[in-house]
Amino acid sequence: MPQGIRCMWMRGGTSKGGYFLKDDLPANTAQRDAFLLAMMGSPDPVQIDGMGGADPLTSKVAVVSKSSREGIDVDYLFLQVFVDQAIVTDAQNCGNILAGVGPFAIERGLVAATGDETRVAIFMENTGQVAVATVSTPSGQVTYKGDAKIDGVPGSHAPVPLEFRDTAGSSCGALLPTGNAVDVVNGVAVTLIDNGMPCVVMKAEDLGITGYEDRDWLDNATDLKAKIEAIRLAVGERMNLGDVKEKSVPKMMLVAPPKNGGAVTVRSFIPHRAHATIGVLGAVSVATACLIPGSPAAEVADIPEGSRKLLSVEHPTGEMSCVLEVDDSGEVRTAALLRTARKLMDGVVFA
Repeated sequence: MPQGIRCMWMRGGTSKGGYFLKDDLPANTAQRDAFLLAMMGSPDPVQIDGMGGADPLTSKVAVVSKSSREGIDVDYLFLQVFVDQAIVTDAQNCGNILAGVGPFAIERGLVAATGDETRVAIFMENTGQVAVATVSTPSGQVTYKGDAKIDGVPGSHAPVPLEFRDTAGSSCGALLPTGNAVDVVNGVAVTLIDNGMPCVVMKAEDLGITGYEDRDWLDNATDLKAKIEAIRLAVGERMNLGDVKEKSVPKMMLVAPPKNGGAVTVRSFIPHRAHATIGVLGAVSVATACLIPGSPAAEVADIPEGSRKLLSVEHPTGEMSCVLEVDDSGEVRTAALLRTARKLMDGVVFA
């Protein structure tokens, strides 16, 4: 394995991490993971000896390759590098890091720009699903400058709309892996759902909080986090995820009525730390839960009329807007979100 490997460091949505061409990384999984852990500086709570930023949101990796699949441009494997444990996992997707895959693919020559905008069809290897990113490419070059704003990221950047296809049951085998809109776990009513991200959705008030607490308060609420983790460990098998003790899924979502004109308020645990915002696919799963009659989310959500629904999911630092299209039976057909991305560094990274 070479001492240094070519890498582009990017912000994707409200996350950031290293983007690699698959062929540039060791083919052996154990060697690849050892390199990524050393590169990030894990395991260490502050990742002082690596590129990681002492937060799960900044300790992420995208592995991208030219796809041989019909109608697909590139394959994308997401890897979560744990901060304080020697773990690299592909057990989940990441819709934020996904926002940088299209620009990266064009920059690396895997996809040719097609005009002022270039659509990049991306196969998400973690879940076997497809997303289409629309990248701004004026004069045939990727630009990161624009007027689009997303909460959790300062300033404005070029928009990267993401359209998700067939995400229901991506990891759990079904949108509702137990077949129920509501299950009761440890005395708490929950919805076990997977529309791109396995999530456990429950009312914040059922856990003894309002749902409007800030991230620091939540991270210091030891008793609350213990209750949440007990529920998470209890539902792993029910969600077809097996023993989730050392996994980063399912994500834990505490919902409350909206406060700022949105559809629902959420506090997300990913899974052991409170999220500063909410993950892209987590937001899609929560928004979908709001449309399931009788679910905890539906009981607190404010849902717009019509078959095309704009659901603003409020989180600690703002909101994330999900556009869901439903069929005549009310089932979600497509989901789309607006993200942005920015190239931060292109060079060689060392372990």
